[in-house]
Amino acid sequence: MGDLTVAKMLRSKPRIENVLPLTALQEGLVFHAAYDDLATDVYNVQLGIDLEGPLDAGTLREAAEALLSRHGNLRISVRRRPQGDSVQVVQSHVVLPWIEAVADSEAEADEIARVDRERRFTLSTAPLLRFTLVRFGEDRHRFLFTTHHLLLDGWSMPLVMQELFTLYGNRGDTRSLPPTVPYENYFRWLTAQDTPAAQNAWRTALAGLDEPTRLTPHADSHASVTPHHRVVRLSLELTQSLTGQARRHGLTLSTAVQVAWGLLLARLTGREDIVFGATVSGRSPEVPGIESMIGLFINTLPVRIRLDPSEPLLDLAARLQQEQAELSAHQHLSMADIQRLTDIRGELFDTLVVFENYPLNPDTLSGAHGLRVTGLRTHNDVHYPLALIALPGDQLTLDFTYRPDLFTKSDVDDLVEWFTRVLTTVTEATPQLLTHDVHLLTPEEQRQAVEEFNDTAREVPGAAVHELFEEQARRSPEATAVVFEDEEVSYAQLNVRADDLARTLRGLGVGPERLVALAVPRSVEMVASMLAVLKTGAAYLPIDPDYPGERIAYMLSDAAPALVVVTEATQHLAEATGTPRLVV
Repeated sequence: MGDLTVAKMLRSKPRIENVLPLTALQEGLVFHAAYDDLATDVYNVQLGIDLEGPLDAGTLREAAEALLSRHGNLRISVRRRPQGDSVQVVQSHVVLPWIEAVADSEAEADEIARVDRERRFTLSTAPLLRFTLVRFGEDRHRFLFTTHHLLLDGWSMPLVMQELFTLYGNRGDTRSLPPTVPYENYFRWLTAQDTPAAQNAWRTALAGLDEPTRLTPHADSHASVTPHHRVVRLSLELTQSLTGQARRHGLTLSTAVQVAWGLLLARLTGREDIVFGATVSGRSPEVPGIESMIGLFINTLPVRIRLDPSEPLLDLAARLQQEQAELSAHQHLSMADIQRLTDIRGELFDTLVVFENYPLNPDTLSGAHGLRVTGLRTHNDVHYPLALIALPGDQLTLDFTYRPDLFTKSDVDDLVEWFTRVLTTVTEATPQLLTHDVHLLTPEEQRQAVEEFNDTAREVPGAAVHELFEEQARRSPEATAVVFEDEEVSYAQLNVRADDLARTLRGLGVGPERLVALAVPRSVEMVASMLAVLKTGAAYLPIDPDYPGERIAYMLSDAAPALVVVTEATQHLAEATGTPRLVV
């Protein structure tokens, strides 16, 4: 595409080429973009490609322009219709957002990338992407591709980059590329799906779920807080063991990761009915050419794991995989629609698991045009308080994405250690290992928690309660002992009341081995009565005056106390049994 063509595009007004609905996930992304339109949009996705070799910036720009001309869904904006719903509008052409910059250091290039990534897109203005070429030297560059997640999913990113670099090698000539598969084919398939059947499937899958699974119950899950990342790579040995274990038992690596995440949540929440979010590809094989389509097809859906402590761990994994397979035909339903099928208010979960099985291979981008890819940098955030992004490879990479206002670095370090420990247990699981036997703590940590942290034994005086009270009254006679409504009583005053009542009780024959019932409402008199009975050496039976009369009568008949201490308002409670009473 030459300068003359670009000039004509600048002078001509874009026309509407197509109007398409939003996918289920796109609707959610539009909501989050509008929820806090002043904060950083966490769904700005960025790919950085380090390039070495002779690079022609003009040719790369032509390739990017040709890329946009081939794919209408890279030229969309989002508009709200008078009916209230939002649609994606495909424009006939757009001006390519292209920036060139120079960096003298890695730190300067990182800052350029950060600023570019944090600059919000206006969803009503196409295109929702931009390109930045950062030059380090004559033969060293970093190419940044920043886009809103509305446009592309992870599967699409390698397709876009492979096509872009093919166009670079062909100087923007699109004739060597196969025809594009129209994005609207996917929406035709989506419209033809059996929505009632999908609703029934999800209603059955979530039946009986009585509460959400949340690690942060009071958090605003929609807040736009820039997440932090804690990235770990499992050892080669652990990755091979986990992969081999899954293969031997007919499991996918994704299932193994989900089972481990469910067990982690179960131990942290103390629940045996767990639900969390998972991202699915959404690329139904029923759509012709879906594997080569560029766009956003993914969806976030609930994964429910019901734990039976007596069930073998490997059986649990097989059951989960079967349940997920049965739901695979209904993955097009939106999370909002699924939520409405339950009796739970608010979001079902606040953690997410993403298993990316479409990594970008640098070798597919290096070609005969003299460029060599020396590094890839991806930045992809989510709004969930805690997410696990798993990237397969020779060493399984785990990216723990978390909101720093809800989790500390120490919290996440613990989560990493515990999750790795559960994964290790999965790799070592035998058919006899029960779900109940999966622990987050090592045997030594369990011993420490049970024996050392619970070692709360303390030497206490051998004195009785009323003797300890009397000692406190001698030490602090004027200190407040009881507050009830507008009345405050000091230790000395309360001790005098208790002594007076104790003398009266002794005069009525109350002493050791005797029982006194106390039918006194909550008051200063109730506390004084308890102390008085103890001072006599007797025991007291507390009776709530609000109990049903039949229950009080049964208690008095069964316990046979020497007398009942009552107030004027409660003295009738002892009349039915004829038990002697003392009014205080």
